[in-house]
Amino acid sequence: MSSFSTTRLPVARDAVAPDGSDVRILLQLGRGGLAHFELPPGETSIAVAHKTVEEIWFFLGGRGEMWRELNGHEEVVAVDAGTCVTIPVGTRFQFRASGAEPLAAIGVTMPPWPGEGEAHVVEGRWAPTRWPVSAPRPVGAASGAPGGRRGAPAG
Repeated sequence: MSSFSTTRLPVARDAVAPDGSDVRILLQLGRGGLAHFELPPGETSIAVAHKTVEEIWFFLGGRGEMWRELNGHEEVVAVDAGTCVTIPVGTRFQFRASGAEPLAAIGVTMPPWPGEGEAHVVEGRWAPTRWPVSAPRPVGAASGAPGGRRGAPAG
């Protein structure tokens, strides 16, 4: 029995992430997993934070912005092909695709994704445009018009 794994990027998504992006699961080892995330053009993710995992994302295509906040430190960075970002445990984060193509990234999750309940919805920088059926809306978000951070700049 081999301890090696090989795969190709699936054509169809495997799941919708808690942040609303499409997920294609790639490979996993005992200490981490790799997945492909994609957000359609013009869309904004749901702001979330992870309870126990940290991630490193490498953007493959598209362009957009990513907001991250942890322990009072907050930043918005422009992302496009070649940009790499870290998401430490507990970081509130959100991203949006501002180009004409989907915003696509691969992400390493350490330890491997534990399953439902790992990510929780938080107040974000922008109003999200995607809501998975099972995603809880943050307090104050109307069912038809989810809200982002009140009074936050648009960019």
